Amino acid sequence: MKFFVDSADTAEIRDLAATGLVDGVTTNPSLIAKSGRPFLDVIAEICAIVGGPVSAEVAATDHETMLAEGRKLAGLASNVAVKVPLTPDGLRTCKALSDDGVAVNVTLCFSAGQALLAAKAGAAFVSPFAGRLDDIGHDGMALIRDICAIYANYDDLRTSVLAASVRGPAHVIEAARAGAHVATVPPGVLRQLFRHPLTDAGLEAFLADWRKTGQSIL
Repeated sequence: MKFFVDSADTAEIRDLAATGLVDGVTTNPSLIAKSGRPFLDVIAEICAIVGGPVSAEVAATDHETMLAEGRKLAGLASNVAVKVPLTPDGLRTCKALSDDGVAVNVTLCFSAGQALLAAKAGAAFVSPFAGRLDDIGHDGMALIRDICAIYANYDDLRTSVLAASVRGPAHVIEAARAGAHVATVPPGVLRQLFRHPLTDAGLEAFLADWRKTGQSIL
């Protein structure tokens, strides 16, 4: 499974990218607004930090404007993945951009039927929002499992399932078990994956024993 960081905080992204465990980044209008910086500047900087796909979302809702915005975003860097909503105009834009060789992330997916349409439109990624479904009493991970199972039936489908709206480490593990190709996670969740109380306790015990030896490796 690949890990994308869901953030527009370039300092945070740079710090996590230094671990070597970050495969890409996803952003959205809400994250960009939180950064308080010009959108195009943020995307360009993130693309320079991370070599993998960086999702940059269009702001328009009609096909013609989305297409123009998508082409402008794709021109910022070779690793931009243009993000479009799962609407008729969004899928039409996805098809046009995909035909031009631009990677597209179709976002706001809430059903397996929508995911099929995104794949047919040539999406590089489809983003089912597991956490938002959980928030309204549905089983978000059931949707991830359904999409993965359906996509596996067709060898010609090249769309990666990007588990989005991830709320915690358990979501990441469930998505991986389901076969999702990517999980996009907030920085805090990615850091939670590192931690376990037994790891901390075990390390402290080893270090205490090492200090008793009075030795140094260097």
